[in-house]
Amino acid sequence: MVILTGSTLTIDEIERVVYQSERVDIDDKVLKLVEENRQVVQQMIDEKKTMYGINTGFGKFSDVIIKEEDIDDLQLNLIHSHACGVGEPFSEEISRAMLLLRANALSKGYSGIRPVILQQLIDFLNEGIHPVIPQQGSLGASGDLAPLSHLALALLGEGEVFYKNKRMPAKEALDAANIAPLTLKAKEGLALINGTQAMTAVGIIANLEMEKLLIQSEKIAAMTIEGLQGIKDAFDHDLHIARGHEEQIQVASRIRDYLEDSNLVTSQGELRVQDAYSIRCIPQVLGACWQTLYYAKEKLEIEINAATDNPLIFSHGNKIVSGGNFHGEPIAFAMDFLKLGISETANISERRIERLVNPQLNDLPPFLSPNPGLESGAMIMQYSAASLVSENKTLAHPASVDSIPSSANQEDHVSMGTIAARHALQMLQNTRRVVAIELICAMQAVEFRGIEKMASQTRELYEQARAIVPTIVKDRIFSKDIERLTEWLRTSEMTHVELFET
Repeated sequence: MVILTGSTLTIDEIERVVYQSERVDIDDKVLKLVEENRQVVQQMIDEKKTMYGINTGFGKFSDVIIKEEDIDDLQLNLIHSHACGVGEPFSEEISRAMLLLRANALSKGYSGIRPVILQQLIDFLNEGIHPVIPQQGSLGASGDLAPLSHLALALLGEGEVFYKNKRMPAKEALDAANIAPLTLKAKEGLALINGTQAMTAVGIIANLEMEKLLIQSEKIAAMTIEGLQGIKDAFDHDLHIARGHEEQIQVASRIRDYLEDSNLVTSQGELRVQDAYSIRCIPQVLGACWQTLYYAKEKLEIEINAATDNPLIFSHGNKIVSGGNFHGEPIAFAMDFLKLGISETANISERRIERLVNPQLNDLPPFLSPNPGLESGAMIMQYSAASLVSENKTLAHPASVDSIPSSANQEDHVSMGTIAARHALQMLQNTRRVVAIELICAMQAVEFRGIEKMASQTRELYEQARAIVPTIVKDRIFSKDIERLTEWLRTSEMTHVELFET
């Protein structure tokens, strides 16, 4: 059970809730604070005080005063008008993460909502009701307005949800789960959609997937080193200590560990003096990729416990402040930085693929073909990898350098953080396919060298992957092999902790 306090949620807990359907509850102190702050909102309404989003319009309409009898309609109109998301929906995992993150942000008690709003989010999580949320349409400032509006629609029994492996009208799922649709009161619509929960949810999923893929990439690179009879001296501990980057040191240590009992690696001067950079510089490059991951993780860990709506209510109602905590710039920068690490993981992997298939660069069968000339072998797999790497380079362009004014220039600078996060996730999918292609090629190469000479750890990976993709004995439709191995890497239990302990 994960208990929300508004300030203690961790990425590990998010992973358990999203992927293992761990149940969620709210700390009793949170409910008390939420109720107290709700009374402040009601008092402002009773005293006819003017406050943004409670009895005023939104954005450029912030100077328009709303009649008391229209205050509840204002919130419903906000959700309806802002539900302008387009494109394919986010995955159920991302939708689920958004529910959890929004509930945690509202648990801070600064938003002026009724406890029933918070409880509805928790009920959706525990019942497995996941709003259908289109991916496109957020500028990443004023919060993720369009995506979060689609989330809010479902709480009201409108829009669509995923429920029990089916996409259906939200009202149908609510009836099946015996949950009553919400009716919004003052401030509550705004509290639900002012925030960075779409970009943060996508960012967390990307962070988790990137961590797993980096570990997989290292172990697959170790197998490639064996297939190319690489020089082990490049991973010497003293060499990497001399530079001092901790992530580089750790990558080198893991590569040494993977290859400890290999009879396929060589020493400098035995076959050649130095390997190409895509082999020799694995710790330097992948170590730097880990650095992008750690930076993004640090910012995400702050954001998951942040109050990101507007206005916020402090000191039991003695201070109400309108500000801009919904601006996604910190996450936009973090996601754009993470994209560099994702891009380079694929980039160096593709260069190792080239060294495995190019007969001018090795003594292996040309293109790892079982019958060179008559059969092309892995020739076009390298083409596919190169295409994916090139696409990643386009997607790696920083989304955060762009801004288009909105709401008649009231909201004149935005982060595009959700675009950055979406592109990071898209790049990860591309990179996983590149790494899968490297694994296919590395397995062919070590078979040529003699799998009995492999290190025990890379041999274990070889046997697991060979159960998914058989040896290439003749040309076949390799697209199917790539996709099967990619899915295996995505769902594999090859985790960070497991590999660190091996």
